[in-house]
Amino acid sequence: MAKAHQINPERARWLEVLGVSMPLCLSYLPIGIACGILLNAAGMNFVLTFLVSIMVFSGGAQFTLASLLVSDAPITSIFMTLFFLELRYALLGSSLSRYMRSESQKLVLIFSASMNDENYAINYLKFVTDKNWSAKDALLVEYYSLASWATGNLLGGLIGSAVQIDLVIVDFALTALFIYMIVMQVHQRLTLFIGILSAGLSIYFLTLVKSTLGIILATVLASFVGFIIENRVRHYSKDPDHTWILGKLFRPSATHNTVEDRQHIKKQEEAKAKVTKTDAQLDLKG
Repeated sequence: MAKAHQINPERARWLEVLGVSMPLCLSYLPIGIACGILLNAAGMNFVLTFLVSIMVFSGGAQFTLASLLVSDAPITSIFMTLFFLELRYALLGSSLSRYMRSESQKLVLIFSASMNDENYAINYLKFVTDKNWSAKDALLVEYYSLASWATGNLLGGLIGSAVQIDLVIVDFALTALFIYMIVMQVHQRLTLFIGILSAGLSIYFLTLVKSTLGIILATVLASFVGFIIENRVRHYSKDPDHTWILGKLFRPSATHNTVEDRQHIKKQEEAKAKVTKTDAQLDLKG
């Protein structure tokens, strides 16, 4: 009788992880269906669409792939574009490395192959806030999200074969996706500045090289410039997220001192004021 009330810890755990993953899984279904429809319109049947969703497992990469296939881009351009687009996962994965140090290389390899932006965000938050969150839990989040995404892509591939779609929509969907990604990241003046710089460089390099390689060059150069500016601004500004970027970049001497220098001067002034106050108290007692 007592056994009837016992709970299987393993089952309870995977159900708990499923509950954590459910909002992501539900949001993946409609986006996955849309992606599957676009890939089908670009020339892929539902089997290829399903395989791509499992092997690539990246909304941005798959929408980009659909657009490049429609525009008859060469295979080298497709490869290089997707490579640089997905290169960010190297940085995302490095932030989770300290939580994977005790795990086997096999588990880490499987985990790395299934990571994307959304399940990374969930796992990083859980690792930071939940001391009981394990690498196996994180892997389950990836599996659940992958299953939901692949299901959405498969449904989209099946629906796409019965739906006629103007291929111009594929290009617009990709443009809308990247505009959304940019807008959602603009929380600082520096991000806005780099976004505008990247757009200008993209137009220049596209005109210069006459291929999508110009976008790659613009992205790399804008990222490098952003890195340089951010380091310089953070060195000279007390509030780097809301400071006037160009003022700190070209006229850093206007701040007279770096943030560290100002903090040191402030401590010296506080210590001097404390000594003065102590001397005054001694004079009163005398």
